Amino acid sequence: MTDIEKIAEQADMIVNGYAFTKHEDKIRVLYLSKPFHAVMLSIDGEVLETNMNDIELNIVKKYYERNRKYMEDKEYA
Repeated sequence: MTDIEKIAEQADMIVNGYAFTKHEDKIRVLYLSKPFHAVMLSIDGEVLETNMNDIELNIVKKYYERNRKYMEDKEYA
């Protein structure tokens, strides 16, 4: 199993190729097609660290805001 497959398997949510993984009080986001595109978000969706451009970052933040309930609600797990 490759590292990308492990990340995808451990992700709490995957939206359009972005793997969202809860880690302590942060959310790690990795673009599975280009794993050098990453961002660390707070639980509230604030950017803590990133190497994404502004356009991609805004897309990821929207994905998180629209779908975060699926990470928090055990009914969907």
